[in-house]
Amino acid sequence: MKLGVITDGISRDLNHALSVMSEFDLDYAELQFIGNKEVGDLDSQERKDALALIEKHDKTVSCISRHLFAGMLMSQAKPFDKQHTQHMDALKRCIEMAHQFSCKTVRIMTGKKEMILWGSNGAEQWNVAKGAWEGQLPLIAPAVELARKEGITLVVETGNGTMVNSCYTARKLIDDLDAKDALKVLWDPANNCWCGEKAHPDGYQEISDGYLGHVHIKDVIADAPRATLQVTPMLEGQLRDQFHPMADAMRDDHYDGVISFESVYHKGDGDFEAGFRSNIGLFKTIFGPR
Repeated sequence: MKLGVITDGISRDLNHALSVMSEFDLDYAELQFIGNKEVGDLDSQERKDALALIEKHDKTVSCISRHLFAGMLMSQAKPFDKQHTQHMDALKRCIEMAHQFSCKTVRIMTGKKEMILWGSNGAEQWNVAKGAWEGQLPLIAPAVELARKEGITLVVETGNGTMVNSCYTARKLIDDLDAKDALKVLWDPANNCWCGEKAHPDGYQEISDGYLGHVHIKDVIADAPRATLQVTPMLEGQLRDQFHPMADAMRDDHYDGVISFESVYHKGDGDFEAGFRSNIGLFKTIFGPR
């Protein structure tokens, strides 16, 4: 399978991150932050410099990953209001960058999470955040139309604290927008631990039939009652017994997208590169070729 890393998980110095990738024979670079800027904010010269480094190190850009549409409040956000327009403008810049870097995939997020979206037997009146899910659809629909026009695939991440925080809600968003041709799922099974969705088989079965577009891998321990998340070394968190079945299922289904290692673990010293180096071997062993 195609293996890569989110480069700023190693370093925001792109040249250094790409050099480290080469040490470990990783071919696919996912770009999120370069220097002190998020993708979509680089000026024309900074883009040229970044592209030159990608070409120098012979890497392929797997995804342009900005936090598009994240943080929007469903009770307030309206299509093409000031905040939504800012996100749409940033999406346009990310798509321009994707074209320049010969990348076909751009990451989006969804608005700030409302906890209960559907219910019955009284919950629909007292507990459901009425209109929250429906309010999200016209915010994402213009992004899908733009992606279709530009020949780009959007991938919506199953995120912490976002409206789409599970494979179920990601698939539902795609189906409700009738957007399977232009919108896929960026599956982050560690994020899904927070909402209690088991990665395999439950989560994977929701998206295995043509919905999966990109994958992030890390391991965590989520403690929702204590509102606490701990990032762990690979195979020391909640996904330790699920990584191998996930990898086997993707191989069996001939998944042809990229699996990015998300290097967000450190030993308490803030050294994310050291965290990367201590975990990348297991990542490659589990998700690499058989």
